[in-house]
Amino acid sequence: MHYDVVVIGGSFAGLSAATYLARARRSVGIIDAGLPRNRFSAHSHGFLTQDGSSPATMLSTARAQVAAYPTTTFTEGTAAGVERTEDGFRTTLATGEVLGSARLILAFGISDDLPSLPGLVERWGRSVLHCPYCHGYEFSERHLGVLYTSLLSVHQALLIAEWGPTTLYLNGNAGPDEATLQMLHGRGVLIEPTPVVALHGEGERLASIELQGGRMTAVDALYVGARNHLNSDVAQHLSCEIDEGPFGQIIRTDEMKMTTVPGVFAAGDITRGAHSVAWASADGVTAGLAAHRSLIF
Repeated sequence: MHYDVVVIGGSFAGLSAATYLARARRSVGIIDAGLPRNRFSAHSHGFLTQDGSSPATMLSTARAQVAAYPTTTFTEGTAAGVERTEDGFRTTLATGEVLGSARLILAFGISDDLPSLPGLVERWGRSVLHCPYCHGYEFSERHLGVLYTSLLSVHQALLIAEWGPTTLYLNGNAGPDEATLQMLHGRGVLIEPTPVVALHGEGERLASIELQGGRMTAVDALYVGARNHLNSDVAQHLSCEIDEGPFGQIIRTDEMKMTTVPGVFAAGDITRGAHSVAWASADGVTAGLAAHRSLIF
């Protein structure tokens, strides 16, 4: 199969790009592994008209709407490799299937590398969180915590105090300097230096954090600025420039979401340090428009 554009990734960024390309009556091949980053969350917040909706339901609706356009095709799977050809790009799936295209949009997303603490992974996206703008309102004025993973955790604690009483769990790491401590204290942030042993609570709810020595502290939501990694290495295969972001690698793009490789665009979490459904969708729209116009001009 040869398409005008192949989109690698079928979540919010990829589907937004595909929608605009399909409406421009261009042929679009969408490769999707079916593992969106926010699959762990029951609700998505901050996206106009969809506040509080299930991410899975939103994606199911979007996928059906994109599939209704006759020039779109979905392929389940992952891209194992991409190479440039005389007329564009050749994308090989893990199954061995090959898709050709004149342009390429990377929207395969990222995955979070969570700290190894008992009770943390099973609460990720429910009561262990990464974004206060996405989930903070629902935990307003409750016991909030920030798990120290890097110097950025201090910034996170200063921000999250906006939503309620906050404790910064240093987890055995060295404390911040005196000036930073004064800032934290000024925001009412408490400092807990003792290493964290485990998280406890009923089901997906967080109720307390167990510290080394057996002491327990009450916590309703714990924020973690986890490291993350790109879900695919096809950008490296294409020699796209990649920068180091605050939590992981970021594919470099210009204002129209084109990478440093002509004909290759990228959108969503793989191109920015700040993440949300709204940003991913907006990036996808930009990449879709830019890819389409590059086919003309």
